[in-house]
Amino acid sequence: MTRRPPGGAAAGAAGAGPDADRSRRLAQSGADNADEGGRSTVAQVATETGTDGRTAADGHGQRHVHLAQVRFADLDPLNHVNNVRMLTYLEDARVAFLRWDVDPEGARFGGLVVARHEVDYVRPLQLRREPVRVETWVTEVKNASFTLAYEIRDDRRLYLRATSVLVGFDPETQRVRRLDDAEREHLAGYLRPAG
Repeated sequence: MTRRPPGGAAAGAAGAGPDADRSRRLAQSGADNADEGGRSTVAQVATETGTDGRTAADGHGQRHVHLAQVRFADLDPLNHVNNVRMLTYLEDARVAFLRWDVDPEGARFGGLVVARHEVDYVRPLQLRREPVRVETWVTEVKNASFTLAYEIRDDRRLYLRATSVLVGFDPETQRVRRLDDAEREHLAGYLRPAG
C-alpha cells in the first residue's frame, strides 16, 4: 500500500494557518525521504517537541515521525477512521521505524513478532487533506523484547495513544531470540523511558 503526502495543487488547497503550514513542511520532508516505491518513509525530526514537552536535545531519544494520509477507504459508516485502520497506521510506522525497507547492506531487524498491543482511542480522526503524524519511540529494551510507544496526532490534537511489545523470534526454530547489537543500537537512539 502506498501512502504519499499530498503535493502540488492539493497541498496548496489543504488549508491555512500554522497547522497546515507545518503539515506541509513535514509532508515535504517525508517526500524528500521517500523510498523508490513513493512511500513517505519518514522524516526523523529530532527537534520536534513531544506531548511531554521534551525534545531529543534534552538527552532523551528522538521520536520517529511517519506521515499517514487518511484515505476515504479508511472511514467507517460513522465517517471517521475505523479503529482497525488506525492499527494499520501504526503498522506502517512500525515497519518504517524498524527499517525493513533499507538496502540489504544496511542494518535491519531480524524476525520479530508483536506480543501485545494496548490502544487508547482519544478522539475520532476524520477525512482530511493533511497527513497525520504517527510518532514512534522506544520506552523499554530487554534481552529479547522491546516496547514501542506511539501517538497519532497533528499540531492541535492527539487522536490515538498506543504501545506495542515486540519480541525477537527465530522462524526456523520457532523460538524467542535475543536482540543483537545492531538492533539494540538502533533502538537506543529512540529510547525515551516511560514515566
